[in-house]
Amino acid sequence: MKVEARDFFGSKLSWLFTLTTALLGAYLLWNHTGHIFGALPYVVLLLCPLMHFFGHRHGHQREHRHD
Repeated sequence: MKVEARDFFGSKLSWLFTLTTALLGAYLLWNHTGHIFGALPYVVLLLCPLMHFFGHRHGHQREHRHD
C-alpha cells in the first residue's frame, strides 16, 4: 500500500494536525512570550551554523562538472 503526500494533505487528519499545531503555537506564544523572547538570541546563534552548512550545500554530495 503506497501512501502519497497529496493523500495526506487533502485528508481530515491533516486539517486536524494543522489546527492542533496552530492552537498549541498560539498558546505557547501568548502564555510564554517572555521565555520565547529570552531564548530568541540563542536560537538565532544555534541556527547560524545550520544555515551555513545547508545553505552552501555542504550536506549534499554532488559531482562538480568543469566543462
